[in-house]
This record gives sequence, C-alpha cells and structure tokens, in this order.
Amino acid sequence: MPRISVELIEAVTPLMEERVHGAARRLPHLRYADLRLEATEAKGAGAENGTPKFSGDDQTLALGVRVLAGDRMSAPGYVGLTLGVADVPNLARIVGEALEQAYRRAMVNGEMKADAREKFGPLGEALADTRLHPVEVRQDTVGAVYRIDPRAMALAEMVRYATDISRQVDGVDAGVKYNYVSTMTELSRELFVSSEGARIDQTFALTQGTCTVVTVAGTVSQDLYDALGHQRGWEILLEGIDEPLLRFPTFLDFALGLAREGVALAAAPVLPTSDREVVVVTDPHYNTLVSHEIIGHPVELDRALKMETAYAGRSWLLGGLTEHQIGRRVASPLVTTYSDPSLPGFGHYKYDHEGTPARRVVHIDHGIFRGFMNSRQTAAIFGGEPNGHWKATDASLVPLIRMSNTVFDAGARAAEDVLQEVDHGYYIAGHRTPSIAESRENFRISARRVYEIRNGQLGRLYRDGGIVADSRDYLMNVDAVGSDFRLYPIPNCGKGQPMQTKRLGNGGPTMRSRARVVGG
Repeated sequence: MPRISVELIEAVTPLMEERVHGAARRLPHLRYADLRLEATEAKGAGAENGTPKFSGDDQTLALGVRVLAGDRMSAPGYVGLTLGVADVPNLARIVGEALEQAYRRAMVNGEMKADAREKFGPLGEALADTRLHPVEVRQDTVGAVYRIDPRAMALAEMVRYATDISRQVDGVDAGVKYNYVSTMTELSRELFVSSEGARIDQTFALTQGTCTVVTVAGTVSQDLYDALGHQRGWEILLEGIDEPLLRFPTFLDFALGLAREGVALAAAPVLPTSDREVVVVTDPHYNTLVSHEIIGHPVELDRALKMETAYAGRSWLLGGLTEHQIGRRVASPLVTTYSDPSLPGFGHYKYDHEGTPARRVVHIDHGIFRGFMNSRQTAAIFGGEPNGHWKATDASLVPLIRMSNTVFDAGARAAEDVLQEVDHGYYIAGHRTPSIAESRENFRISARRVYEIRNGQLGRLYRDGGIVADSRDYLMNVDAVGSDFRLYPIPNCGKGQPMQTKRLGNGGPTMRSRARVVGG
C-alpha cells in the first residue's frame, strides 16, 4: 500500500500538469483550469490537568479543481476531494474525472447565467462572464524552514512534554482549577498547476502550542485561552522565538504566564463602565484583534463586494462599485495599515492558491483608504492588480480572500511616552473576545486585562472589560502610535460556508485613542 507523504507531490507533478493541459486542449469551451494538490503529515498531543489526553499521527491528501468554461457565458465549476491512501494509485483517473466534472458544472453554470441574463432584462445585465485578471505566470519551488523536522518527532515525547507543562500549570496556584495543553507540528506541501503554465510547489512547516486555564477566586472564575506558533519546527516550543517582529517565550513560560494572569484576574474587580468616551491606550496584543476585526475583514474584497453578505456581513468601506471610501480619509494621519505575506509567522507565504505572487497591499496610508485584499476574479471586477490573498484551509475547499499578516504599522513614539502623557484613562492589554457589527462599522472587543491610568502610571487591575466604539471615530481619534510593533499568530480565523478555519498573523504597536470602556 502506498503512503501519503509530502514527497508524493514531487512524484506526481508531471502527471498533474499533463492532466490540466490535456483538459485545456481537449474540452472545447474550457477557457481556464487550475488544480491544487496538498499532502500533509501532522502529529499532535495534549494533556488535561496533568494527565495525558490524546495523541495522533495523521497524513492527509486533498485535491481541488477549478474550471472556467461556457459557450454563451463563462462561469466557474469547482470540485474538491479529500483523498486517502487507497486513492494514491488512482490519482490519474481521479484527477481526470475531477476536471471533467468541474467542466460540466461550469458549462451548466454558464448556460444558466446566460438564460437569466436574457430573461431578467436590466437586472440580468448585472450578470457577466467570470474573468480572471492577468498575473505573471510563475514556475517555482519554495521550501519549508525548520530545524527539527515535524515528521521526526516521537509521539511519546510530545505526550510527555504536554503532560509536564500541564502539571506545572496546575501547580502555579491553588486558584488554578483546570487546564488543557495541546501541541502540534506538521509539514505540508502544496502544488498549484494551471492551464496558463503556472507550476508552484510550496512546502510549509508549522508548529503550535495552545493553553486553556480556568482560575477561581471566591465566586469569580476566569477562563483564559491563548496560542503561540510559527512556520518552523518543534524547536520554537522549546526555545521560543526572538525575531525582529515576532517574539514569544518558550511554551512552558508562555503557559505558566497565562496561569498567573488568570489567578490575578480572578481576584480583580470588574471594570466599571464609563458613561462617556475616555482616553484608552491599547497594547500590541490587543491591537492584534483590532487589526483583525476592524481592518482585516472589512478589506477582504469578496466581503466588500457582497459575496458573503448573507452569512458573514459586508464592509463599511464599500457600498457599491461607485460608492466606496478609496481615496477618502477614514483614520487619523498617524494610522497606516497593510497586509503583507512576506512578514514572518502563520501568515507568511510566497504565492496564494491561484499562483499569484503575494505582495504587500496598503489599506490605509496615513489615514487615507487605499484598497483591498483581492483575488484575480475580484480584481477583474473592481480593478487594481491582484495582490495574492486568495487562500483555502485545504485544497478540497474553494479559496476565499483571506488575511495574510494584516497589521497597524509602527509609529515613531516610545510606548512609554504614549502612556506617560495620559493624566487619566485606561490601558487595554491583551485581546479576548470580539463582537462586531454586520458591516464592521462599530465594535466591542474585550481585553484580558484593563488597568486604570493615573498621572501616566498604571494603577488598579480590572477584569472583564473592553472597548466599545464606532470604527471610523475610533481610528480618527488616534493621537499617538508607538514604535513597539509586534506580530502575533491567530490560529482560528473563521470565514466561509462551510466554515474554513485558517491560521494567519495580525499585530501592531501601542496606540492611543478615545472610546467608551465597558465592563461585565
């Protein structure tokens, strides 16, 4: 029986190219086709309250095919498959059948579009051929970066490591009543082949540790969860990361710190709710979720173009093709935001899932809105060059426009000065839970910790608090931006239907603005 491994991708690449180019020559109304094949070798282990809980060693193989075809109108057809070991000897047949099925779906889709366009008059004129903006066609191989090969990790060692950390977390304080520690490490390899001649072979290492802690003081309980991770091997959990933009301690120190924080929070009072806007200073970890929710999601162009309105909402930055905020002021001149796949961490990649070379896209440039993350299809609709943000959780799923590393840019001020200038306000540290309006035009994001600021110094610690604000007003009120930029991993960004959970990066520096603080 053959084995699923990352080496399989290299072995079948000529076959995948032959199938895609053969379909383009053979099928009469096919205008474009691409194929994604992904093999992953992953291991994981976890512990609960100092006791081993699970371990697993898994290999997966996924296939995704897209075809644009049509006689009267061009439309897409997709096929996605999750494959197993028994499918490996039959890949040639499976891929051929998937291309044929995607072609038939595209043809039917195109005919139905053409019929609707003719039937519904002015309304039908909104339907158009599905087109892809041209991109530079590349053939490239991108290797993974790691020191400890994820495939070499012994499950017994992973179980021992997670269990030891869980036991040490349990021993931090009598107030720690529950903890769950999990680890994973994997190597995945993705092949992209298109009828235009693209051939992109990318391999990614990824390692992650997560910790959940429940602490209790009297009748108050606190439930904290956080994760660290990077596109590296097991070494990051043992040694931590100290790179210019991405820094975190060893996983043991990370988990112990979370437990101590939970103990302190359970003993702290609830943040009082303000009856008006107050000065708020937000730390880089809190701004990680702000950049994700009020910058990242609203600048995904499929969301802005109403492609997921019924499920996940729209964007306040675009009301229509001629009603948008591009070129208009939406934030203070101190605010610049961008998405950049070249930054390190979970959000790093060289090519997206349609072979587009990834590049930085600036969303807000010194307060002026400049543009969106896009795909080749949405770039053809709205204009602008494709910037490489069409990604799927795995090859069997249709890609969506997703964040890479979406961040607030660093300023020139020392973070200490931003805080010390405040006579009275609140320091908002660590992100927790978001609650965002349908078009992201306002938000409530809770923090892990809130401190009162008096005369430039941190005072009393509060729990269960956060910020409520109008998105534009909040960004317009930013009057200080620190130089202490930090990038953090987000392990669980959800989007789409069916839901696709993806790892990516967000971050920013210390920032100062005005908002209401709310507790409870």
